[in-house]
Amino acid sequence: MESPHKGRTGLRRALNATRYSLAGLAAALRHEAAFRELLALGVVLVPAALWLGKTGVERALLAASALLPLVVELVNAAIEAAVDRVSLESHPLAKRAKDIGSAAVMLSLLATASVWLLVLAG
Repeated sequence: MESPHKGRTGLRRALNATRYSLAGLAAALRHEAAFRELLALGVVLVPAALWLGKTGVERALLAASALLPLVVELVNAAIEAAVDRVSLESHPLAKRAKDIGSAAVMLSLLATASVWLLVLAG
């Protein structure tokens, strides 16, 4: 069964999606310290990527890898909010979901570090 909230198409849908995305970014900025910390890192790394990359491909790899942890942290924060919405009680599955989200953030940071080391060492 389709969601009743998915009725819009075309330009209206794109405008709604943009509005929801901006609301999500605002919520992350307001409520998620980890997102703010990763955003500060991204604010430093993206300009550095554009300056340090020798080719367009290097710049793209460095910049995209700097943004990856932000994307993963948004997904992690959404998982945590959904789990907390269901119940604030301690439960093994809730812990597993949150731990897996946290592991995804850690791996995204490892991927970022790897890309930077490989591109800048090459």
